[in-house]
Amino acid sequence: MKKIVVIPGDGIGREITDGAVEVLKAVDKKFSLGLEYETHDAGGTAYDKYGEPLPASTLEACKKADAVLFGAVGGTKWDGVDAAHRPERAILGLRKGLGLYANLRPVKVLDALTDNSPLKAELVGGVDLVIVRELVGGIYFGDRCESEIKDGAERAWDLENYSVPEVERITRLAFETARLRRGKLTSVDKANVLATSRLWRRTVERLRAEYADVALNHLYVDNCAMQLAVNPKQFDVIVTGNLFGDILSDEAAVIGGSIGLMPSASIGEQTSLYEPIHGSAPDIAGLNVANPMGTILSAAMLLRYSLRAESAARAIEAAVERTLADGYRTADIYSEGTVKLGTVEITGKIIERL
Repeated sequence: MKKIVVIPGDGIGREITDGAVEVLKAVDKKFSLGLEYETHDAGGTAYDKYGEPLPASTLEACKKADAVLFGAVGGTKWDGVDAAHRPERAILGLRKGLGLYANLRPVKVLDALTDNSPLKAELVGGVDLVIVRELVGGIYFGDRCESEIKDGAERAWDLENYSVPEVERITRLAFETARLRRGKLTSVDKANVLATSRLWRRTVERLRAEYADVALNHLYVDNCAMQLAVNPKQFDVIVTGNLFGDILSDEAAVIGGSIGLMPSASIGEQTSLYEPIHGSAPDIAGLNVANPMGTILSAAMLLRYSLRAESAARAIEAAVERTLADGYRTADIYSEGTVKLGTVEITGKIIERL
């Protein structure tokens, strides 16, 4: 048996993870994967129950699992909670506790959805890229000070730093990912300004010789942001640090027309974690209108990367594509001439197509 820990989290998290689990159960029947599920709390929901966003029992269960399927955390309900106990600390704690050092975000624009993109159809048709983001280093995990007095003025600061082993680890994963795709890697930094970026670029360049079959180029982060908007089809795999990856992956996500469709995988030293990239959307929680496809596609990534069940993963992805090609939509991607369905109903359509 393969154990999957499900963490619904907050807001629409329960609805979208429920949908993904139903799809996993259906694909399990077809491919005899032997999946079993265990549900645990994290985020604001956990804070309300236990006084902390990531209970030790949740982290321990994740460490013992074969994979983690995560919903979303956060909401205005917890805006007044102190920084150390905010719901978002749960995902940071999971990254640290599970050694989730790399986030993979695929962006694939399906033919049925080219008109949903804010970019022209001729720019986005055929876009198929992956952003590989370093996840446990950089400014998000560096030393910080929220308030101090210097020269008579209050200031705050955050420290950006990277070590060579951290850059090597994420770069090797990015090169290997490119080898499995179209063999092109773009490394993104700000080496004209930042010392950490100059170390990053030197390290990436040194590893180039080990991957002579992969074409490597470098872009400054501001240029990369522009290129994603004007010529996204040029990219195959993009590798970058934590801060830049956070921003660029959200920009790339909207190319497809809705972040509700975007999955992600956080690859770990122990257990890996899979989640949609969108937030908890508490304003629509419980209304049966949330788009579960990002979570369902994250479940496909779970099968691919953690369970090595490639055929089952492709079956889920094909079922989602057929559902969209047949004209079924959730509210966030609805347009005239298509059929609007709720969370439960569109999940059912995807299961039918398995």
